[in-house]
Amino acid sequence: MNFRLSKKRHIRLGHRGETLACRLLKEKNYDILCRNYKVKSGEIDIVARDGGVLVFVEVKTMHYRPLARPAANLRFHQKQRIVRAAGNYLRAIGNPEVPFRFDLVELVLSSWRIHAIRHWPGHFSSKDLRDPQFRNFDYT
Repeated sequence: MNFRLSKKRHIRLGHRGETLACRLLKEKNYDILCRNYKVKSGEIDIVARDGGVLVFVEVKTMHYRPLARPAANLRFHQKQRIVRAAGNYLRAIGNPEVPFRFDLVELVLSSWRIHAIRHWPGHFSSKDLRDPQFRNFDYT
């Protein structure tokens, strides 16, 4: 197996999923503020605004497999990294007093079409992870 080629396919699949997720969010009147926000502590796939709410979106994409769900691949440790990156993002923009939430967009793709797409607003929160750096923030 050529691991370099496999990695390229994986990256392309993820990029395609993020592009489709942005399209979905725009159709729902979200403003896309940033894509692929990366810091040492983690990464956020999409940062968006839903009215007055700041939304950190994780995108999970996979090829179609019966009975498999992309959300099953979102582990506790990854949620922690997303929350840390969100804290970094909030500090970078001056810690505004705005409500925020963590959404998930799941995509299941077949070779030529979108098999399924689901948007889960408020899929998890930093309260679920008991992260002390978020004690003073407003949640939705």
